[in-house]
Amino acid sequence: MGEENQSYVTEFILLGLSQDPQTQVLLFVIFLIIYVLTVLGNLLIIVLIHIDSRLHTPMYFFLRNLSFADLCFSTTTVPQVMVHFLAKRKAISFAGCSTQIFVLLLVGCTECALLAVMSYDRYVAVCKPLHYSTIMTHGVCVLTALGSWVSGVLISLVDTTFTLLLPYRGNNVINHFFCEPPALLKLASADTYSTEMTIFAMGVIILLAPVSLILVTYWRIISTVIRMQSGEGRLKVFSTCGSHLIVVVLFYGSGIFAYMRPNSKEMSERDKTISVFYSLVTPMLNPIIYSLRNKDVKGALRKLIAK
Repeated sequence: MGEENQSYVTEFILLGLSQDPQTQVLLFVIFLIIYVLTVLGNLLIIVLIHIDSRLHTPMYFFLRNLSFADLCFSTTTVPQVMVHFLAKRKAISFAGCSTQIFVLLLVGCTECALLAVMSYDRYVAVCKPLHYSTIMTHGVCVLTALGSWVSGVLISLVDTTFTLLLPYRGNNVINHFFCEPPALLKLASADTYSTEMTIFAMGVIILLAPVSLILVTYWRIISTVIRMQSGEGRLKVFSTCGSHLIVVVLFYGSGIFAYMRPNSKEMSERDKTISVFYSLVTPMLNPIIYSLRNKDVKGALRKLIAK
């Protein structure tokens, strides 16, 4: 093996989603539109919740955190991907790749925790309405939101550290459109079993555990809604909870597919397509699904426009 192959890589080359120039231009336009909608939608939610006192409730407090996480999540990857669509050399430094992995995991894991917390909030609102104000106090909301961000930091530190401590020599071409552990592990010059098991264990904590909580809470919610006498009340609850479940299926489903299965040697086109869902589509859909179709948010928006 030559001396060059023994040196540690200082940058990575990302193959992206397509090698065809015309397709890359089309993808640039699509990604740009989605990114603009993501930024505008999530910023609008954050601003509306901040300025309208009627939205100062636990549900919208968590939504504001979710919108901020979505902004960070999308901004961590999409601008770099769009630049690479137009660039001849699609390179990212080792430090840049490391930063992208850490921030991506931080906000991604935080969002996993926030979605679980939001499902519990809906459970209390539907199943224990008379005790809602005493259970979901401002202090509880702040602590659970803070706990979500702290869990994101801790799990991101573990996954990033184990991934980056592996030696990377010679091959520096990543068959992906951004840096994340499953794609990077395929280039490691050492056995990745312990790292894969660590990432799997972290996935159990931040993916499977929240999903289990969500399934339990929604089973209780559905059981309660079925017993409701009011058809209008049932429709309202199913509408709200259905929106949440759509996000859960998209985000957790793609995340579990990417991080909770054996690491193959090659990155398939299917893997990259799945990554598009949780890195691009979900952050754009969250404001629409959760808030912009909500009458309270619509009222706050009309009030803001009137001013």
